[in-house]
Amino acid sequence: MKMLKWLIALPFAAFILFNAYVYGSILTYRAVAPHHSAFMTMRMNEFRSEGREVALDYRWVPYNRISVNLKKALIASEDAAFAEHGGFDWNGIRNAMRRNEQSGRIKGGGSTISQQLAKNLFLNEWQSYIRKGEEAAITAMLEATTDKDRIFELYLNVIEWDYGVFGAEAASQRFYRKPAATLSKQQAAALAARVPAPLFYADNPNSKRLRAKTNIILKRMGSAELPEE
Repeated sequence: MKMLKWLIALPFAAFILFNAYVYGSILTYRAVAPHHSAFMTMRMNEFRSEGREVALDYRWVPYNRISVNLKKALIASEDAAFAEHGGFDWNGIRNAMRRNEQSGRIKGGGSTISQQLAKNLFLNEWQSYIRKGEEAAITAMLEATTDKDRIFELYLNVIEWDYGVFGAEAASQRFYRKPAATLSKQQAAALAARVPAPLFYADNPNSKRLRAKTNIILKRMGSAELPEE
């Protein structure tokens, strides 16, 4: 009986401890740059297990040293309502759930910039309703404690762009040999177009889908609304 109680209590205790760790980390990240993210660690371990020799390129730069063009391109591409919502795009979530039901399995979709940041900082790519629930809890903590511009700054600095390449500065140097602060509209749109599937586009640099998405983002950038600093 005592063993059964322990077996029931352990998952609950693990959940509480993990969320306490997450909450403390979020409070720290309001002022301090993350040394790494859970997604970076997972991805680099994945490369090693596959026998790939990939070096990690992660370079933190402050918000004001990232081109407004790239900020607008990512808003236009990933989350048009980012400046206004409280962390969740409910229409997108409903559409994603409908697609999941039709396909019979859990897929991505409907994720806002805040949700993507939650996943990148603390979770992994495993798709399940439990993980999506944890992602939602972390997103709520981020939105409750952290300014929108800081959430966006964190996101811009930790997202994946190529094999081992994380963050706007590393991506700008990788693809254009220039600082992220000086990206043109065309360059910013092309980078933003890579975000949903960076490794696919790394392996398929001449993809017609990449060019088409870049052009769509360019057209939408003019109406992209940035969070107030």
